[in-house]
Formats: sequence, structure tokens, C-alpha cells
Amino acid sequence: MNNAVAGFSKLSKKEKINWIANEYFSTPEEALNIIRNYWNSDEKLQQLHDEFIENTITNLYIPLGVAPNFLINGNYKTIPMAIEESSVVAAASKAAKFWSTRGGFKTTIINTEKIGQVHFTFNGNAEKLQSFFTAIKPKFFSETQSITKNMQQRGGGILDIQLKDKRNLLENYFQLHATFETKDSMGANFINSCLEQFASTLKEEFQNSDLFSEEDSLQVIMSILSNYVPHCLVRAEVSCPIEDLAEKHITNPQEFAERFVQAVQIAEVEPFRAVTHNKGIMNGIDAVVLATGNDFRAIEAGVHAYASRNGQYSSLSHAKIENGIFTFWTEIPLALGTVGGLTSLHPLVKLCLEILQKPSATELMEITAVAGLAQNFAALRSLTTTGIQEGHMKMHLNNIINQFEATHEERQLIKAHFKKTAVSHSAVVEFIENLRK
Repeated sequence: MNNAVAGFSKLSKKEKINWIANEYFSTPEEALNIIRNYWNSDEKLQQLHDEFIENTITNLYIPLGVAPNFLINGNYKTIPMAIEESSVVAAASKAAKFWSTRGGFKTTIINTEKIGQVHFTFNGNAEKLQSFFTAIKPKFFSETQSITKNMQQRGGGILDIQLKDKRNLLENYFQLHATFETKDSMGANFINSCLEQFASTLKEEFQNSDLFSEEDSLQVIMSILSNYVPHCLVRAEVSCPIEDLAEKHITNPQEFAERFVQAVQIAEVEPFRAVTHNKGIMNGIDAVVLATGNDFRAIEAGVHAYASRNGQYSSLSHAKIENGIFTFWTEIPLALGTVGGLTSLHPLVKLCLEILQKPSATELMEITAVAGLAQNFAALRSLTTTGIQEGHMKMHLNNIINQFEATHEERQLIKAHFKKTAVSHSAVVEFIENLRK
């Protein structure tokens, strides 16, 4: 393959797949079989999946698991998690069970404000621009009435619009900085539609204004929502008396609590640790976001920006010991939705929301934050006690066994051997090779 392909998007699905198989594989039929094996046998369901994106050739499966026993604000939840990484669901489940007997998880919605911006340049007198903006601000609301009507009926809409002078960053750079409440919708389409109307209003009113001279100029660059939502915040926390932390691997709860707090403090001040620490939190969060049909890429971008908001990348979770009480918490920005997008289209997404008892967007924020905190607690508990690899490698054992296509008999012998032996890839490979000699 050393040539561009013309008109690929216009080819049928069958033609696209045949082209890929013949162009990239020495055994095209084998490639075709793999692609077809992942199609859904229900043609209507497969067509639904095909139409989610462009140039679809097949489905890439990600396991969907559930983590039970999450006691959240006094109610038990079973949390669906879509993720391919070993031990994440097991760790979350273990943390859920641990805290279910110690008061469970408590959550608070701090705010649900979302943000969008019209970016534009203005060459002229900034004071005149401010006067102009103040005069036409009501029109931004009135001329988006057809867009905001339904959202307003649900209790949402445009909260405020501000003119921001950003000339200290770029020459002639200004913004219309708008805040929104989108209720149970994530709101991307709603926000972007409002912003594009703001831009049209801004340009039209500028052209018709007698406030500016012919030398003054205004140019809209773009209108787009922001995935950085520092005021769409949820808090999740757990706490208990230090002595209640005792369990099989925690024989000295005071020492464990102190070491746990130190581990979190390291992530607060050391970016190299903070990145891995927060990745563990996002293991739990992304799995729930994906299972519920939300945009995990937007969540990731916003969360990591929030972790850097004070000028250095830092931990998203925090811990303290105060008056004999151990407390572990996170405050995290999560712009999620339970209506619109895949939530009303994807059958498994609808099933996951049903498992969660049809949560509102704010309830989903709470559940998702809890999953992240639980995952982080499980990881830190392992790191400060037995070490992370013991549990992880035992979960990873299945992947190694499958890689070598072990028979049922071999599988039983391998698992029996590694119940009492440390798991590593090389150790498993050596055991399988000796078994097969």
C-alpha cells in the first residue's frame, strides 16, 4: 500500500472491508472472517452500531462488568463498568464492600455550571466595545429563545454572558464567555447552537451599530463549548474512626491511615506520581462514563485541566486524619448526561442506566465520582500494604493463559500452581512450556 485511496467513504461496507482485506493482509479471507465474527447477528442492531460513526467495518468489544455493594448516601447501587483493564472492576467491588460496613460513600453536588465561548478579535476602543456589549446583551437571550425554550421548561438555559478582554494573551483577542445549565443533558449541541447564534447576533449588531468608526473591525474566529468545567463539580467522600479501618491486611489501622495519607500527599506535590495516581481514579470514572454512553475523552480533558488549575499537576483526591477520624475524598468536574446522544440509542447504554435505576445527570455525577474514589482507595490500600502487583497479576493470569490457548486441563493446573506462587509473565510462560514438554 503506497497510494491514496479515492472515494473510500462512498464505497459500500462490503467494498470497504474487501479493500482493507486485500490491501493489508496476505491472507484476506482470514481477515474477513475476523471482521465478520464481530458483527451482531441481528442485522437491525448491527446497522444501528454501523451508523454511530463513519466508515464502520465491525465492532470492537470492550467487556462490560458490574461492581455491586456500593452504598451511596444510604442506598445500594450496582455500578456498570466498561473497561478492558484487568483488576479494575474487582478492585472497585472490593472497595465498595469495604466501605459498605463503614458508613458508605457520601456525595454532594457543588455546582452544575457548563461553559461555552465565542472567540473573536476586535480592533478598536475597548471601552466602546464594553458599552456596545452591555447594550446588546439582552438580544443574546431573546434571539436564542427558540433554542432555549425547551431547556428552560426543564429548569435549564443560559445563566449569564460576559465580555472578556483577553488582549494580554493575544493581540485584539476577546471572548463572549457564557455559562449554561443543561439539566439531564450533557448539553453539547444545545450550548454550541446557542453560541453560534450569539456569534451571528454579535456580527449583525456590530455592522448595524453607529458606535464604531470605519476603522474599527470585529471578526468572529469560532464558537464552541469548553470541556473544562471547573464549576460543574461533585464531591465524593468516605470516613470512619481509624480503628474501624482494621481488616485482614490492616492489622495496625493507625499506621495504615498515616501511610495512606502520606501516599496521597506525595501525589499532591509530585507530578510524576500524581499522573499515575489520577489515572487510577480515571480507571473507575472512565469505565462508568463509557458504560453510560457519555464522552470519556471530554471528561478526561476537563479533569486533567482541573488537576493543573493551580499551576502544577496534582492529585484529584485528598486524605486527612483529624480527631481520630480518617477521611478520604475527591472533588472532581464531571459534565455528564442521561438524555440525548447514545443514552437513547445504544441498547446496552440504556440497560446500564436501568441498572443504575435511571439516574438524573447529577445522580450520575455522584455515582461516577464514587467509582473513581473507590478505585483510588483500592489502589492506595494495595500500594501501602501488600503492593499493587499481587492482586493485579493474579487477574492478569487469565490473559496470559488465553494468549497461549491453554486447554481446560492446562488451565486448571496453571491456576492451581499460581495460587501459591507469584505471578509474572515469564513465570507463567516457563510453567506452560514445562507442562507441555
